[in-house]
Amino acid sequence: MASTIHHRTCNLCEAICGLEIEHDGVQILSIKGDKKDPFSRGHICPKAVALKDIHEDPDRLRQPLKKVDGHWQPIGWNEALDEVAQRLGAVQHAHGHDSVGVYLGNPNVHNTGSMLFSRHLLHALKTRNRFSATSVDQLPHHLIAHKLFGHQLKIPVPDIDHCDYFLVFGANPMASNGSIMTVPDVRHRLKAISERGGKIVVIDPRRSETADLASEHLFIRPGTDALLLAAMIHELYASGKVEAHRLHEATDGLDGLEAQFAPFSPEAVAQATGISALEIRRLVSEFSAAKHAVAYGRMGVSVQPFGTLSQYLIMLFNLLCGRLDETGGLMFTRPAVDTLTVTGPGNFDRSRSRVRQLPAFSGEYPVAALAEEILTPGEGQIRALLTVAGNPVLSTPNGRQLDKAFDQLDFMVCIDFYLNETTRHADIILPPVSPLEREHYDVIFHLLAVRNSTRYADALFEKPEGSYHDWEIFLALADRLAPARNLKQKFNQISRRFLTPKRLLNVLLKRGPYKLSLKQLRAKPHGIDLGPLQPQLPAGLAHRDKRIHLHTDFFLEDLKRLQNLLADSGDSEQMLLIGRRHVRSNNSWLHNSQRLVKGKPRCTAQIHPRDAARMGLNDGQNLRITSRVGSVVIPAEITEQIMPGVVSVPHGWGHQREGVQLRVAQEHAGVSVNDLTDEQSLDALSGNAALNALPVQLSRTSDV
Repeated sequence: MASTIHHRTCNLCEAICGLEIEHDGVQILSIKGDKKDPFSRGHICPKAVALKDIHEDPDRLRQPLKKVDGHWQPIGWNEALDEVAQRLGAVQHAHGHDSVGVYLGNPNVHNTGSMLFSRHLLHALKTRNRFSATSVDQLPHHLIAHKLFGHQLKIPVPDIDHCDYFLVFGANPMASNGSIMTVPDVRHRLKAISERGGKIVVIDPRRSETADLASEHLFIRPGTDALLLAAMIHELYASGKVEAHRLHEATDGLDGLEAQFAPFSPEAVAQATGISALEIRRLVSEFSAAKHAVAYGRMGVSVQPFGTLSQYLIMLFNLLCGRLDETGGLMFTRPAVDTLTVTGPGNFDRSRSRVRQLPAFSGEYPVAALAEEILTPGEGQIRALLTVAGNPVLSTPNGRQLDKAFDQLDFMVCIDFYLNETTRHADIILPPVSPLEREHYDVIFHLLAVRNSTRYADALFEKPEGSYHDWEIFLALADRLAPARNLKQKFNQISRRFLTPKRLLNVLLKRGPYKLSLKQLRAKPHGIDLGPLQPQLPAGLAHRDKRIHLHTDFFLEDLKRLQNLLADSGDSEQMLLIGRRHVRSNNSWLHNSQRLVKGKPRCTAQIHPRDAARMGLNDGQNLRITSRVGSVVIPAEITEQIMPGVVSVPHGWGHQREGVQLRVAQEHAGVSVNDLTDEQSLDALSGNAALNALPVQLSRTSDV
């Protein structure tokens, strides 16, 4: 059979790179970058080949499994769906709707069907006990967007194609391919900043891959970004560099700001942050003098005890410098599908979790509370759990506690095509089709792109007979959990089955700002360039009054806690844990691909030579890291790429648990950093998990 070329978008990370896949109708022959994609321009990273590996993986589940006397048995779809609905319904009948919990994993946002149809299953379950990967990741971004701009998805992104000063806090786009900043071909885009005479400055406790490419890198003590940012805002006022900008007249809360930052002079924070007062003043001076400057922070900033405050101060710094909604600064996209019109604006603190009284954001509680909501008896206790494309045992704080909690459940069902560290606890696993057996459109990531674009692809392969798409599983369970009781409900069930993701997407495109159709996108398989980002504010604000609401009473209340950090920053001997990312990994997803895990082991503990010498530790020697919740033994990697007093362990590993059926991943098991992270360590404002800046103890060990 002659080979055929299929064009689509890679859906394994946020970069949405265009792919050119050669196949013979049955087998994938090659995967290359699509040089005609106007956004990614032929770039792909090593992860793209994992689409072939996932599709062909013998460990990928292809039919439902049921656990019987501790052993897995294949069962038919109707039997599996009927039993899941019956058992979830029985738990809720006996203990109330909230006795069933739901966890949605990160892969859902990369899945068109999940993004458009999961709501039907959530509505049918009627539970308030909902959790997701949002609260170990980007929750601060959503909370700030909701309060300042009126919608949880109204998140501005750096216009890096036009900036000449890029100030980066705790982000490593060279490894992540961008995050809350969809930016394919990031290496060339960053290099272009330098080539046009600009400057990239990275502030990070580790000299990352992005820092290696940058003009300058400054080490910062983990968890002190908010102190540095407060000092930078202090310096803006002290030096008269606050820019009189058109948006200031449309902003509520600017009055009285200078006094709020009075305690945080560059001299006051220098020792705590590890960045001198002279350097802080220079950063502010350079940023203010640049024609097109932008400050951006990501995971290292978000997942720490001051994550929300840090992200808020980054936003405030951009605003005060006149860099918000300006070319080369922080800008908003204009995507072909106006996600804001089909997604709620968000809400905060309308309800609180049962045990720890943590605030919900948009109907989800912080996932750090999931285990305690299962383990703590009482009304509202979670007794059954549904997970969708998630592995919280490896991805959320205190994974060992979650192991214990999941073993206590009356019933657990997982919609997932792998038997992994989380799904091994399930009673039934419902595996959807592979990524290449479904159509793809990035509902979210076009919204976060550094250039407006759009692209759609039909499925590469027809789904096998008798298999289910994710969205078909959602609807099948929703129909069983909430059966139609009248003609109107019956009509609604029929309608949503008729309105497939493909048809719904067509409606959304036609309603969008460019009035496109699915037919037009299909005629342009390489995608459509919709132009550079353009200023939109204040008309584009989602608040009815078309004003920016700074909510200083909410966000800047946390400056009091920040002052306590400043007062308690004298313990320089305390070792602090941070994570790290690698371009060949994406959370815990891709470790069953041999080509992505081969080579030098990457699950190591990076430690500075000074700390290693103090312990008498040699490179490659096993190191025990201990936190309040547990300990791991991991090979040491001694390097000057990390600052003294810090140890870095990558996220997503730890495949050594019993009952996992991921043969390649188990051969490269590593350890889970979330066996160290603490479910009690949270960002006080949002409830986001504080995975970074965690105090730990290090010791040598003879363990092999």
